[in-house]
Amino acid sequence: MSEALPGLAREGSALRVTGVVTAENVVALRQQGEQEIRQAGGVLEIDLSGLETAHSVVLSLLLCWQRLALRQDCQLSFSGASERLRSLAALSNLQEQIPGFAGHS
Repeated sequence: MSEALPGLAREGSALRVTGVVTAENVVALRQQGEQEIRQAGGVLEIDLSGLETAHSVVLSLLLCWQRLALRQDCQLSFSGASERLRSLAALSNLQEQIPGFAGHS
């Protein structure tokens, strides 16, 4: 079973998340994202279109990044989330806490 390891790629004021996020690798990805948020300088879009997984560990990751962004006075927005991830956020009643998820069905 060969899964693509998760990664982050900075493209201007956007951060692209790719690969498969699991409970085993989420902490390292979280730390990488936190480093990017601290350096963002006010606004950062996080592109989730390259993400290959949609489960609770991903929602937890996004919420952790959002909490840090609020503390750092950084405005995050998330784009490119799969319908499955959006549905999971809605089922968990989290769509209002993740910028870019509210208002999608």
